[in-house]
Amino acid sequence: MSDTRPILFFDSGVGGLSVVAPTRALLPRAPIVYAADSAGFPYGTRAESEIAARVPALLGRLVERYRPRLAVIACNTASTIALPAVRAALDVPVVGTVPAIKPAAAMSATRVIGVLGTEATVRQPYVDDLAARFAGDCRVLRHGSAALVELAEAKLAGEAVDPAAVASALAGLLDQPGGERIDVVVNACTHFPLLAEELAAAAPPGVRFVDGGPGIARRIESLTAGQVWAVGPDVLVFTRLGEHERRVAAGLAFARVEAL
Repeated sequence: MSDTRPILFFDSGVGGLSVVAPTRALLPRAPIVYAADSAGFPYGTRAESEIAARVPALLGRLVERYRPRLAVIACNTASTIALPAVRAALDVPVVGTVPAIKPAAAMSATRVIGVLGTEATVRQPYVDDLAARFAGDCRVLRHGSAALVELAEAKLAGEAVDPAAVASALAGLLDQPGGERIDVVVNACTHFPLLAEELAAAAPPGVRFVDGGPGIARRIESLTAGQVWAVGPDVLVFTRLGEHERRVAAGLAFARVEAL
């Protein structure tokens, strides 16, 4: 029997595409619905109470419309704030996104790691807990950058990325006391791997970047093991479909573009 139920990916913008890519590599036949809350973008500078109310409501509407077999909150900010509420509200499995502090600590030789995310993510107690559990012998420095989120969105809309702007955002982390010893940086925002080349060029030699995308993809593969896939049209959904969103969609391989 064929099963056309998709995997639903949700983010404030296009950052979650950095999670879709490794998932697609593992599950090439899986139909995908990617939903960007463009009307609420960006999440990183919004009040936590607003995100906590908005995300479960939007995901409820998306699940009702697209009937996915599994939902992925491909956004660190939304996950660290709203994941328990979303899981309580939905009747499908929900996979969240958390900063990849555990693998970063395993990789670090200097025992100083950086967490680069949105302002909302880096201040969450959840990050404190991850650092205590998995990087207890490391110094964990953090920096929130709204600028990198905007730069990633602009890049996928076909705009040139200013290297100086990327370097300036990264300097907010590396120029902190002790930042010169950072040898691993956690991309704690799904937008940031979309700037992998630009971040690598701006970083000192020897600094490596890690993100949660591959781990999330393996989790999705595990949760859907043995399920039947029927190739269907991939759908790109925006909560506001304006000029920027149409430029982004033009550069992506989705069969349909819809507004929620």
